[in-house]
Amino acid sequence: MLSLDNAFADDEITAFDRRVRERLKRSDAADSIDYAAEPKLDGLAVSVLYVDGVYRRAATRGDGVTGEDVTANVLTIRTVPQRLRGRVPAVLEVRGEVFLPYAGFAQVNREALERGEKTYVNPRNLAAGSLRQLDASITATRPLEVFFYSVGQFEGGSLPPMQSQLLLQLRDWGLRTCPLNARVRGADGCLTYYRDVGAQRPQLPYQIDGVVYKVDSRDDQQALGFVARAPRWAVAHKFPADEELTTVTGVDFQVGRTGALTPVARLAPVFVGGVTVSNATLHNMDEVARKDVRIGDTVVVRRAGDVIPEVARVLLERRPSQTEAIRLPSQCPVCNSTVERAPGEAVARCTGGPAVCSAQCKEWLKHFASRRAMDIEGLGDKLIEQLVDADLVRTPADLYRLTAAQLAGLERMGERSAANVLAALEHSKATSLPRLLFALGIPDVGETTARALAQQFGTLDALAAARVEAIMQTPDVGPVSAGALVEFFAATGNRKLIAALRDQGVHWPDIETLGTNLPLAGLTFVLTGALAQFKREQAEEALRELGAKTTGSVSKRTSYVVAGADAGTKLTKAESLGVRILDEAALATILSTKKPPAT
Repeated sequence: MLSLDNAFADDEITAFDRRVRERLKRSDAADSIDYAAEPKLDGLAVSVLYVDGVYRRAATRGDGVTGEDVTANVLTIRTVPQRLRGRVPAVLEVRGEVFLPYAGFAQVNREALERGEKTYVNPRNLAAGSLRQLDASITATRPLEVFFYSVGQFEGGSLPPMQSQLLLQLRDWGLRTCPLNARVRGADGCLTYYRDVGAQRPQLPYQIDGVVYKVDSRDDQQALGFVARAPRWAVAHKFPADEELTTVTGVDFQVGRTGALTPVARLAPVFVGGVTVSNATLHNMDEVARKDVRIGDTVVVRRAGDVIPEVARVLLERRPSQTEAIRLPSQCPVCNSTVERAPGEAVARCTGGPAVCSAQCKEWLKHFASRRAMDIEGLGDKLIEQLVDADLVRTPADLYRLTAAQLAGLERMGERSAANVLAALEHSKATSLPRLLFALGIPDVGETTARALAQQFGTLDALAAARVEAIMQTPDVGPVSAGALVEFFAATGNRKLIAALRDQGVHWPDIETLGTNLPLAGLTFVLTGALAQFKREQAEEALRELGAKTTGSVSKRTSYVVAGADAGTKLTKAESLGVRILDEAALATILSTKKPPAT
């Protein structure tokens, strides 16, 4: 499940429409593109699977690949059918947004007050918390709703050629869609829809934070494809962030994983965009100077992207005679280590490192355990903070030394929870080289760079022994990142950490390389249908480790389509384009021999 790129201004929508037309070779202004337009609900995205028309499974979006199993919880939503109507594909995965209408939100808060319990701040957070309840009977008491808007996996059938027709088909199957969906033409049609929905927003019975435009033709969607984790054929046009006035009462400095100090304004509490805000980021000291923020100022606060509160600007005309300038501390507020700011850099950093600074240690461990890194389920932020505060953990290797007794003795932890965390730690020991490199938190090494480095060097030892010049041969790795890698592996503490992880049983397969030429370099694979031997994500990762590119759409540039059971329209399109089709046995041969398929 992908994310959407955001747009905040009319000219960004005009530019989006122009890019779509250019990529589809419809540069003539008269050759307008039709779009399916819909409100962007402020809720929680879910994937719901139907097999032979019968409800089978539901999951949250999670990181886009792995989500939380909420099968029992979604089934309690009265408008989610257990069986679809009419003729449906054998396998149908639909995507939608779970939300709590304003009336339901008021009802839940009214009942909470009657029980003498605290009330909830906004519908979105309550909807998300309700859907993630471990006890589905609690979810059933919350008046959740859902609107469906797209189809993911489907097998054994066909779908309408237009997104707007697909929404009608979803309704025919018994799946609710938003009644404000519309078909519009060109950028002007999109902007008119945006203004119309914006005017209706105060009267709507549910919370929205913008609108979404999708190229209506599904064939055009396939041709446009994707970039990173977002489609080129869709964009979210966000409404302006809510803004309110408040005063700056003080400033704290938060310390991040890399030691970066972020100034955070303490504010007189103010209700903004559905939540009470008492802190807002000031980003860095350059921003503080640019906006001239001082303690005592009256400021405009907004929720950036409707998520992160930030100080937008200072009302200088309201500045009192006595204000206090915000100054960068010379010592870390957590560990008292020296704070340094390199020349030309906006960020100042604590020099203590995670071995000395508990704040850095906590953020490092949170990153290590995160879903895209080692994916240690159940090891959340609160638990990590408890472990560090209790001095039970100081490095990632210490996580694997934890005992059931140590975990069970922590607040809100019992024997069962402790056993679950230990099982998740044990499961995470089997990882991959790209995940490990990302999890280590090496400066300037994100997911994409970690994968490229793994493909370039094949083994951790080879990368650790490489010089800057050799590392710079990796695609998109420059001298700064290469230098950071050399410095990381030269540090005694980091070498000891890697050895300790290995001693605790953390392991990963090496990636065989052919110098700088991987065996599947230059080839693009698309996987479709149900695979019996592999999980799709595992197969795609294995192909990438051999140098291949994997995508979700078929085009003339696709080298091979691997078709599993009940493959759908991707197989049909591959056949029409003359793309070579492989079965699962051929895929298994490629992965075992590490060679391209025979011609």
